[in-house]
Amino acid sequence: MKRAYYSDKIRCFVNSSTNEIIGQLSRNNQFTTNQSQRDAWIEEIKILKEVLQSYTGVIFFEYSIPRMGERIDVVLLIKSVIFVLEFKVNEKSFTKYGYDQVWDYALDLKNFHEPSHNKLIAPILISTKAKVEHFQIISTPQNDKLLFPIQSSVDLFSEVLDKVLQFSDEENIDIEDWRNGRYCPTPTIIEAAKALYKQHSVKEISRNDASAINLTKTTEEIKKVITYSRKNKKKSICFITGVPGSGKTLVGLNIATNHLDQNENTYSVFLSGNGPLVNILQEALARDLQKQEKQKGNKITKKVARSRVKAFIQNVHHYRDAYLIDSNAPIDHVAIFDEAQRAWNLVKTNDFMKRKKNWPNFNKSESEFLISCINRHKDWGVIICLLGGGQEIHTGEAGIAEWINSINHSFKDWNIYISSRLTDREYAAGKVLEKVRNNQNVHFKDSLHLSVSMRSFRAENVSLLVKQILDIDTRNARETLKSLDNKYPIVITRELKKAKRWLKKQARGTERYGLIVSSQAERLKPYCIDVKSPMDPIHWFLDGKEDVRSSYYLEAVATEFHIQGLELDWVCVTWDADFRYSDDGWEHRSFRGSKWNYIRKNDRKLYQINAYRVLLTRARQGMVIVVPKGDEEDHTRLPEFYNPTYKYLQSIGFIEI
Repeated sequence: MKRAYYSDKIRCFVNSSTNEIIGQLSRNNQFTTNQSQRDAWIEEIKILKEVLQSYTGVIFFEYSIPRMGERIDVVLLIKSVIFVLEFKVNEKSFTKYGYDQVWDYALDLKNFHEPSHNKLIAPILISTKAKVEHFQIISTPQNDKLLFPIQSSVDLFSEVLDKVLQFSDEENIDIEDWRNGRYCPTPTIIEAAKALYKQHSVKEISRNDASAINLTKTTEEIKKVITYSRKNKKKSICFITGVPGSGKTLVGLNIATNHLDQNENTYSVFLSGNGPLVNILQEALARDLQKQEKQKGNKITKKVARSRVKAFIQNVHHYRDAYLIDSNAPIDHVAIFDEAQRAWNLVKTNDFMKRKKNWPNFNKSESEFLISCINRHKDWGVIICLLGGGQEIHTGEAGIAEWINSINHSFKDWNIYISSRLTDREYAAGKVLEKVRNNQNVHFKDSLHLSVSMRSFRAENVSLLVKQILDIDTRNARETLKSLDNKYPIVITRELKKAKRWLKKQARGTERYGLIVSSQAERLKPYCIDVKSPMDPIHWFLDGKEDVRSSYYLEAVATEFHIQGLELDWVCVTWDADFRYSDDGWEHRSFRGSKWNYIRKNDRKLYQINAYRVLLTRARQGMVIVVPKGDEEDHTRLPEFYNPTYKYLQSIGFIEI
């Protein structure tokens, strides 16, 4: 795949006419080239032709970053340096947005383009009307050969190139190796949704190394089931399992976008009961759709944009309510249920139907009703259940067994395709599987399990480490922590201020960071953390550093309910006395009135463990864990509530700051 609209040797670029270069750029541009874009290219070409007369290397114009849905203005490979250029034509000043933009592009190459991993990368922001008298070349604290962005005028541009080249004495870049090198991104779920909705393939936006190859295998297995079911007029249900961050949602979104063909009557819909996730993805897609249409010269309102994307991603409860009223078969033949283990059990569903819908004799679990909707089709239908082990975090969530019970009880003619790992303890489905194991319609498939966490592109064993921490498997946790080998920093502290400074120091460009806590963490108010204070997940996850409602401000906090299914680059987990380490194991508490009370019900204990599992697996690049010191003068925050937990984390070997 060609990543750039134009690429050539610098010598050939300098000797080519501007019209030739513009012609090639325009031919490869997927959008109509408007006059402002053409004028910007002409100005950039003019500047580069003048500056690059004496240099040898290769130039790339409009280099694709599909993970971000963006293109780098220009990439230069000169000797041993990768220059990433962002032009702001006719701008007299430098904006924070432009600074972060060019930094993000450089980070993308550093993190996800294999031949760029160990090369010096210099991001340069050029405002063509700016006056700059001096500049600095500074390496970032991570010491990974990435420079802080350099702000340059046109007059200083040549000097900047020369100074950076003097900064590196390594071997020259192998041009063909770099051009053909693997680009293995690990997008956030928001980035993935936007890219897939724009018809990028999953191969373009995901890792393709051997350790993550089963992402493709799982997708292909599901496609086979859909094709078979449609061709043979069958109904099928698939159960996909995976460790936290392994790409279950990515598989679901990929299937949904691949089956949106109205002409082929294979409508698909991505459904989730996770309200914040649905709202955030709908808003992100709507904003991105508006941006795309603007680039094409079209006007579209936010309302119209939202209505379009809602056909693709919906709240499962809204979907359920619609087909309570409408008795016809859904337009969708393929329904993907994300976090299917969170579907309501019989008791909660019936209680809701009685109180809210005036339907006293409903007598179905949520999963049974959802299956019955697709079962209305006379010909074929496919349900895909994306299942996370140990992810149930709320009372009334039925887990996985209810789906299988529903099929076994009411839909015996359906084909069942089951991940071979559904028998693992964290999925709590072992007993019910025995009821269907010998059913001729049941097929166990290894390819329906995603075993490698892709959330963290720095280290794959983070979810295993978290499991060992929560299982109080100290010895193995120590070994797993060592295996992270400083690729994924996890530090601990007793002071929130230190944690905030650490977060800000680690993050580069627009890498997102934020504070996350348990929804039961009610005694963090002295640190200005109030879990009862309203927060808007859309602003928290999508808005920029200038917005006080965003995660960047480190004021509003997200709980497990806001953040499940989503991720940040860097997180601060602040650990309250609701979940305490002791010599006898974890102690579970909830705060009521003026004191901590024991949690005695096993299901509530499980929800609390899972809440911390969610919190501790949200970071893509690293995290800081804060365990407060407590206060001897506050009976609700005594030091003995916190000290054992901190000492336990110390014993595993986490670095203290």
